Amino acid sequence: MYFAVISIFPEMFASIRDFGITGRAVTQEQVTIECINPRDYTTDNYRRIDERPYGGGPGMVMMAEPLAQAIEDAKSRASQRGCRIDKAHCPVIYMSPQGQRLTESSVVDMTQYDGMILLCGRYEGIDERLLAEYVDMEVSLGDYVLTGGELPAMVLMDSVIRRLPDVMGDDQSAQQDSFVDGLLDCPHYTKPHEFAGMSVPEVLLSGHHANIAKWRFEQQVTRTKERRPDLWQAFTPTAQQAKWLKALAKSDR
Repeated sequence: MYFAVISIFPEMFASIRDFGITGRAVTQEQVTIECINPRDYTTDNYRRIDERPYGGGPGMVMMAEPLAQAIEDAKSRASQRGCRIDKAHCPVIYMSPQGQRLTESSVVDMTQYDGMILLCGRYEGIDERLLAEYVDMEVSLGDYVLTGGELPAMVLMDSVIRRLPDVMGDDQSAQQDSFVDGLLDCPHYTKPHEFAGMSVPEVLLSGHHANIAKWRFEQQVTRTKERRPDLWQAFTPTAQQAKWLKALAKSDR
């Protein structure tokens, strides 16, 4: 998958390009990440990419022209990489607190793209005309504001890259994460058997895979009910999970 990131701080993306699972995916050419600095498309000596807002008010607004040229360059690079340049296959995504919430479901959908062009804003935001003309989608991490779009872009990239085929050392790891089946993840344990006076639950040492699966599901249910009741209300169990829930309800009586 191809990622073009438009940012005035391209150095920040070394953390995702050079380290961990995402870095390995880049090294193995499963993923390509290119950073494009909109300052490279300015014409003044100060390489300005922002100006004061019309109508007054605090802060600065990123100008449309250098960002438009950066996006056009990104589209050209994506095309050279074999991406189909349209919103269905290689969308321009603006990282914005006003966008749609990034969820596990939307991440899975994004893995079907040829690539993405990620636009990282700064200051008070971006000229609305640029957004209207060039942006296909706005994506948010949540109802809060950060100093720029770089960290949200890295979160999006990390979440998508780890879901691509063969990127994780064990594809089951991604399948068992929180939110994949609509519930939070279950507790996990490893050596030693005892720590701080607490032992590993005996069921995990039993070797009985059906009992382990049932126990893990029950733990997911308990955690989700306690920590994220909104997720629990929206959860739809499989046939097997429905049987486990029925047995769990009987045991709680």
